[in-house]
Amino acid sequence: MPTPPLAGGTEGPAALRPLLDTVLTALHDGARRRHGPLPAGGPETVARHIHTAGHPAIPDHGTGPHHALRTLVTALAQGAADPAHPHCAAHLHTPPLALAAAADLAASALNPSMDSWDQAPAASVLEARTTTALAAEIYPGRPHPDALITTGGTEANQLALLLARERHGPVQTISGANAHHSIARAAWLLGLPEPLTVPAPTGVMDLTALHDTLTRHPGPHLVTATAGTTDTGAIDPLDSIADLCTTHGAELHIDAAYGGPLLFSPTHRTALHGLDRAHSVTLDLHKLGWQPASAGILAVPDHHLLDPLHHRAPYLNAHDDTEAGLPDLLGRSLRTTRRPDALKIAVTLQALGRTGLADLIDHTIDTANQFADLITQHPALDLYARPTITTVLFRPTDATDHTVATVRRTLLDQGRAVLGRAHTDNRLWLKATLLNPHTTPHDLRTLLDLVTHLTHTVQKGDAPR
Repeated sequence: MPTPPLAGGTEGPAALRPLLDTVLTALHDGARRRHGPLPAGGPETVARHIHTAGHPAIPDHGTGPHHALRTLVTALAQGAADPAHPHCAAHLHTPPLALAAAADLAASALNPSMDSWDQAPAASVLEARTTTALAAEIYPGRPHPDALITTGGTEANQLALLLARERHGPVQTISGANAHHSIARAAWLLGLPEPLTVPAPTGVMDLTALHDTLTRHPGPHLVTATAGTTDTGAIDPLDSIADLCTTHGAELHIDAAYGGPLLFSPTHRTALHGLDRAHSVTLDLHKLGWQPASAGILAVPDHHLLDPLHHRAPYLNAHDDTEAGLPDLLGRSLRTTRRPDALKIAVTLQALGRTGLADLIDHTIDTANQFADLITQHPALDLYARPTITTVLFRPTDATDHTVATVRRTLLDQGRAVLGRAHTDNRLWLKATLLNPHTTPHDLRTLLDLVTHLTHTVQKGDAPR
């Protein structure tokens, strides 16, 4: 077999072009065979198809690039949960923009490694420009804001706790009962005290309880607020929490992985009032930013706050190299090898601008409110609350939690809809996280029809268990 061609260099594009045609055809064919947002038949059926398509996993003699791509990409697309389908709405799992996916292809082909300048000359400049611009959106008016690219909200939250620990020692984290699970996990990984949990009886952090917790427990304190909870999309009262932190001498981290991009919408950015008062902010553009994963951000109001991440590895950032002017990239992450994830973000920002991003955000929020209206008007459905961002919780009227869970799993098994689940107000709710800007009112009505019809079937005892 001849030596396979490479993706880079002047010959790379010519080698990629026919392979991309095979990939695009396989993506199309796989999606058509799936017939919906999810493959029908459940885990065993999906596993059987994948095993058949890729058997054996490592053959003695290769099948060739086109056959391998056609077979496995088709199987993957056929067995995918496709967030581009309007009935795939369970999670903060966004359908990526085509232009962002195309930029990601360029990143893969060029393959810069973001751990030293000599591996990523242009990519390092692009990343610095992009992160500085995003940090300035979060911290307007600050002279030297900065941000790091992360794999997502979990890594960004962990970095925030790490930086607080390096400033203050074993800092006591205080988070709401509505906080993302990564906060407690980060405290465990970093050897910090177990976070103190503040009640969130209305879905957001209780301010009186936060004041009492800050008063009773010794510091130093790091309060972690949330701008866009995973279950309901709720946004904590950021400005009031920042006031309490100032009063008690506590630091504040805001996990805005979901809600942070509201900054780009003049209509909705007021929901984030107080965000710029945080010592660090998590942002996740593979949620309400329509990027392929991963595209996380950790922003800080001053670049010196990132100094504790500095690390020396002579083969990557030798003293004489940095003194001679070669940029030092090793302190930009806890990881060494990193993909140039800033490229797809930069392309999206450049292509759409603030107004284009605002249009996408406003449209999806409007869609969520249309969905809430349809639920309110439906005699057989209950709405949990009006959506804060794009998450809508609902359930069949008078249904048991068992029925709600069975309806969700049956829709998954049939491959007809992907809805999430959230337990709040002492009940189980179906969760729709609407991030697809192409979803129509007809799609929403059809989804509700699926739920109500199947609820009736389950309650009669005719649905599969």
